[in-house]
Amino acid sequence: MGRLRYKGYVGTVEYDEEDGSLTGKVLGLRRDGILYEGSSVKEITEDFHQAVDHYLQTCKDQGIKPERPYSGKLVLRITPTLHGQAAEKASTIGVSLNEWISQAIQNYLS
Repeated sequence: MGRLRYKGYVGTVEYDEEDGSLTGKVLGLRRDGILYEGSSVKEITEDFHQAVDHYLQTCKDQGIKPERPYSGKLVLRITPTLHGQAAEKASTIGVSLNEWISQAIQNYLS
């Protein structure tokens, strides 16, 4: 599965063998759905851009705030033991638990 990026939105690209088409949807939206398609990488990329632009314009026209895919806030459920261990480790190195988790995720993704 591929990814497209545009104006802070990330979308999927999936291939349908039956009809030879490419389809996708914007990730991370809870309320709104943005779908797009094409028969080539160029077409699906253009349709993705048009779909995002249309969504943003529709929100503007209706006076509503567009949904952003990722707010930067993350609710994380872990065991109390793991929570305690992480908090202790963060304290040991002199950072907040939030900063320590952010660094851990960054290190994992690198």
